[in-house]
Amino acid sequence: MTRRPAPLVLTCGDPSGVGPELAARLALDGLPMPFVWIGDPRHLPANTCWQPVPRPDAVYSVAPGALAVLEQPFATPAHPGRPDPANAAGTIAAIETAVRLVQSGAASGVVTAPINKKALKDGAGFAFPGHTEFLAHLAGGCEVVMMLACEGLRVVPATIHIPLSRVPAALTPDLLRRTIEITHAALIRDFGLADPRIAVAGLNPHAGEGGAMGTEENDFIRPIVQDCAGRSMAVFGPLPADTMFHPAARARYDAAICMYHDQALIPIKTIDFAGGVNVTLGLPFVRTSPDHGTAYDIAGKGVADPSSMRAAMAMAWDMAQRRA
Repeated sequence: MTRRPAPLVLTCGDPSGVGPELAARLALDGLPMPFVWIGDPRHLPANTCWQPVPRPDAVYSVAPGALAVLEQPFATPAHPGRPDPANAAGTIAAIETAVRLVQSGAASGVVTAPINKKALKDGAGFAFPGHTEFLAHLAGGCEVVMMLACEGLRVVPATIHIPLSRVPAALTPDLLRRTIEITHAALIRDFGLADPRIAVAGLNPHAGEGGAMGTEENDFIRPIVQDCAGRSMAVFGPLPADTMFHPAARARYDAAICMYHDQALIPIKTIDFAGGVNVTLGLPFVRTSPDHGTAYDIAGKGVADPSSMRAAMAMAWDMAQRRA
């Protein structure tokens, strides 16, 4: 008898955000891959058809259109648009449960719904900047990088959630080298690219223009790119960021390494605002997330766009099958 593949697990995220209603919507619409939602059923929309499951593989006995729920009790009911620090511990526990399940092989990948870092810090002393760092901690402290991906573009910012004034100091040669190496390995393992092409952006306007607008490109960005290319990686740059993202330029690479947050996120959000996916590269398990936040302004109104969540589920499933 053929063994059914382990399903994905979808965490609840902040229960006052759009995460619960998106989970219910995906189950109702139907997805080609099996998934189980980890959360408190009280936080689902009132008309949700859901069914409790004792473990992820029980999803295969759930009726079509019903949401399979691995129940995770929270302290209080949720009020859409009004984050409650009392529910912080439940949000964190759902993430921890998801990671345990995927590490044990009971789940094939983790998809995380958006969280509110301030609510987690206020309610449970959450000591991490976000999901990515917490997941790396749960995985044993491995090095990870953040990728944003859509149909027409993959971008990886070398530095992430720091002020622009701190980027030059944070952008060390070792950080850039490891970002390129982790991205290269993940493109092979998780995206099925035998010889991935990686474009590297410059830090300064016009990629420094030979030193006239900054020296980081000559000091270490170009030497690192040349070293990686010398180790049989198809890596090139540094390139002026203002000419890297038009269609003809994007056709020449499989992923772009950017030097800071907005340099990476502005182009991908312009190209596909609704369908982008956040992927954590370097973890020993698959993790994706929709590329949007809790959307408190529309939470509970039933108007949240499921496109990014659906894309995150599809990407996680494809990655998991490649790893399997």
